[in-house]
Amino acid sequence: MFDHLLLLSPILLFLPLVITVPSPGGAPPTPCRRCCDDLELQKGPPAPQTGDQKSGLNQMPEVRTYINMTILKGDKGNRGDRGTPGKSGEEGATGSRGPMGPKGTKGQVGPPGDPCKTQEAAFSVGRRKSLHSVDYYQALVFDTEFVNLHGHFDMFKGKFNCYVPGIYFFNVNIHTWNFKETYLHIMRNDKEQAIVYAQPSERSIMQSQSLMLPLELNDEVWVRLYKRERENAVYSDDVDVYITFNGYLIKPTLE
Repeated sequence: MFDHLLLLSPILLFLPLVITVPSPGGAPPTPCRRCCDDLELQKGPPAPQTGDQKSGLNQMPEVRTYINMTILKGDKGNRGDRGTPGKSGEEGATGSRGPMGPKGTKGQVGPPGDPCKTQEAAFSVGRRKSLHSVDYYQALVFDTEFVNLHGHFDMFKGKFNCYVPGIYFFNVNIHTWNFKETYLHIMRNDKEQAIVYAQPSERSIMQSQSLMLPLELNDEVWVRLYKRERENAVYSDDVDVYITFNGYLIKPTLE
């Protein structure tokens, strides 16, 4: 039995290679089919192609369409809307200071200033009453107004108020009292600037003091009578003016 199988096995191995011979009439050959081919197609993947099938026999040629994309390129689209801005980043460190640039050219002359902004200041006031020292310092108050430009001198307080910063000239004239000392100071705010002094004498005399002061805005200049540590006084009467206080602006800070 084993010997018979060995004799039949070569024949069985070559059976799948048997193909039909094309007929003389030129009709296309019909491939050999087995009865189990339909079952194998249903159960598993398709059978591998034979040599003739690979060479293109009994198959329609595959047609592949070639599309030239450069021909089908459309028109350029419109620009889209601008997106919302993003969040601000963290503040960077301060950079180093750059080199100093060249000096610029001189600018042109500016327009004229506002005429309503005054650059003038002047006053001249007098006193017709005598004044004696008391236990505290006294501001010398004046009752006669000769000149008070723009009202910068306060007659009630006896003080000049600086509204135009600059350099000022001031002058004080007083009349001494017989046998009494005369002791006054020209004040800038609360600090003594110059003294007006005369020793006691049997004769009364006119005494004067002058100075220039640089003033800033809202500075006050006034005359102060010393307190009663010494018997001092200034003389005047209702007929003549013996005491005067004068001041005016020499040069404003801003012109």
